[in-house]
Amino acid sequence: MERATILIVEDEETQRSLLSGLLQKEGYTVEEAGNGANAIDLFRTKTIDLVLLDFKLPDMDGLAILKGVKEINPEVEIIMITAYGSIENAVNALKAGASEYLTKPIDLDDLLFKIKKIENKKHLVHENRVLKEALKDRLKSEDFIYTSEKMGEVVSLITRIAKTDSTCIIEGESGVGKEVVFNLVHQLSSRRNQPLVKVNCAAIPETLLESELFGYEKGAFTGAFQRKIGKFELANKGTVFLDEIGDLTPLLQAKLLRVIQEKELERLGGLHPVKIDVRLIVATNRNLEEEVKKGSFREDLYYRLNVVKIVVPPLRERKEDIPLLMDFFVKKYATRYKKNIVGFTRESRDQLIKYDYPGNVRELENMIERAIVLARGDHITLEDIPHLSESNIVQAEGGIKETVGVVEKQMIMEALIKADWVQTRAAGFLGISERMLRYKMKKYAITRE
Repeated sequence: MERATILIVEDEETQRSLLSGLLQKEGYTVEEAGNGANAIDLFRTKTIDLVLLDFKLPDMDGLAILKGVKEINPEVEIIMITAYGSIENAVNALKAGASEYLTKPIDLDDLLFKIKKIENKKHLVHENRVLKEALKDRLKSEDFIYTSEKMGEVVSLITRIAKTDSTCIIEGESGVGKEVVFNLVHQLSSRRNQPLVKVNCAAIPETLLESELFGYEKGAFTGAFQRKIGKFELANKGTVFLDEIGDLTPLLQAKLLRVIQEKELERLGGLHPVKIDVRLIVATNRNLEEEVKKGSFREDLYYRLNVVKIVVPPLRERKEDIPLLMDFFVKKYATRYKKNIVGFTRESRDQLIKYDYPGNVRELENMIERAIVLARGDHITLEDIPHLSESNIVQAEGGIKETVGVVEKQMIMEALIKADWVQTRAAGFLGISERMLRYKMKKYAITRE
């Protein structure tokens, strides 16, 4: 990342020299001005990324200079320097557009920390602009909705690795949007016009998964009446996405490792290896490092997969994104169900934003879809979100453990109904294995009757 050019505006020469020496030692390009007029002249003629601005100068105050440089370039970052205890000046500077403020005497470590923070923020903003431009014609708005810094960091990582062929792991809880992240990686990649094959390892029975992935030859087993081409061959020159990679059996883990290492596979019953060229991206809601420690996931395969790791944060850790997602899902499902619903009541909006979403974005989307179906008026009320109301009641009466139980049971019921009680499909909606779904159904005594 190119280092910033910093303009120091300070009338005390000793202080100015101290700051200039420190910043140049850290690799920054530094310009200096001893008064406001010189500062504005320098700013007009030089490319300046950041201004360190003393509040009191001999010819004008810092606020006037701040407004002057912001008029020239609104995107410039400014750190205001004020006398110790002059909080009012600092507040006024922040209101006028300063990014940060420091009090004298200046803590040099704090100064460097604030500059680095501003640099990272500018870098993320730039990468997001590049991303939006790249996606303008290829990506629908619904594919990626966020405003939080945490998701900004995820996007930053995506833009850096998308055009490479590196294998990567996308980790995150069920429902956070791992497939959405994968889609974004693929759409920005050089393979975007080549085959794309997705496989949910948890949704396919263990006995069938090997032949689904690698194919088989005619006569390989009883019922194999003709050759079947597997998912990896179908994706040749393109990308394979394996969701819930942690559900692979040890045998399939070994076969996958060979595919990655040798760039070839063998169909069941095949006599000769088949060369393939695919990019592999995997996802999991498990911590694969922990699975390796427990011995349930091969260490050598983990390191082959973990060239880059993208960790998608849960929705409760990026609550700034909730209002945007709420508004998007209302528009989406109101259009789908042809209902004239324009938003939320104040109470329902407040409760939806405060809720912690153990099921993440998928849970929020399901709640709003259901609320749209149930809503009688043109705004979603608390009564339209029984899922949320029940959770609030249980939380008040019994605490978080019971709350999670209520939420989990309801999510399973909704997935089963949506899947017409086909357990494999319901498990896919929930992002868990079919075995886990059966365990949960037994735990909560869920039956079709």
